[in-house]
Amino acid sequence: MNQELLTYLEHFITEERKERFLQVISARTNHFTVAMEDVFQMHNTSAVVRTCEVFGVQQAHSIEGRFGKRLDAKIAMGAQKWVDVFRYNDTQSCIDALRAQGYQIVATTPHKDAYFLNDFDISKKSAFFFGTEKEGLSEQVLSQADTYLKIPMVGFTESLNISVAVAIVLQQLTDKLRRSQVAWQLTDEERLSTLINWTKKSIRNVKDVLKRYEELTAQK
Repeated sequence: MNQELLTYLEHFITEERKERFLQVISARTNHFTVAMEDVFQMHNTSAVVRTCEVFGVQQAHSIEGRFGKRLDAKIAMGAQKWVDVFRYNDTQSCIDALRAQGYQIVATTPHKDAYFLNDFDISKKSAFFFGTEKEGLSEQVLSQADTYLKIPMVGFTESLNISVAVAIVLQQLTDKLRRSQVAWQLTDEERLSTLINWTKKSIRNVKDVLKRYEELTAQK
C-alpha cells in the first residue's frame, strides 16, 4: 500500500469521485467498531453494515458460527463496498482479534448495570457487541466484556431490533466523538489503505489496471 499506487489508480476515476472519497474519508473512524454475534435475519446484518457506513464507522465484525454468512448486498445497498467487514467462525476469535487491536469490549444489554448512552466514556477505542434478535448476547461476551451499555427505554418492551439499536448507539456516540478532543480520525496508514481499496472498487477491469501498474513498476 503506497501513495504511488493510489496516484496511479486515481487516473481511472473521475475528479468528482476522487473529491467525494476525500470528503467521506475525512469523517471515517476506527475508534468505534461494531460486532454482531450470530444474527439470524440476513436483512438485519446487512442493515447494520449500512448503518456503520452512514455514520462513518469503517469496520464491522460479523460472528457467523451458528447461521453462516448473513450479508445481503441488496439490503446493504452497496455499503459493503465502503465498509470493511470481517467475518469470524466463533465469538472468541472475534473478541481476541478486537482486543489485539486495542479495543475495549462493550456489551450492549439492558440487563446489566450498564452505562446509559449519555454517560458513556468515548475516549477509549470501543467495540460494541450486539446479539441475536431473541436471545441477545451470549454469556461468553457478557462475561468477558470490559463494560456494558444500554439505551434508555421507558416502554413495556425492553429490546429493540438490532439495526435500530446500532443506529441509535452510533448516531449519538459518533456525534459526541466528533465534537470531542479525542483523536478519532483514521491514521495516515488506514486512510491510504482505505482510499486504495475504494478506488479499486470503482475501476472496471481493475485486475488489468493493476497488472499494468506492476509492469510499469518493474521497469523502473
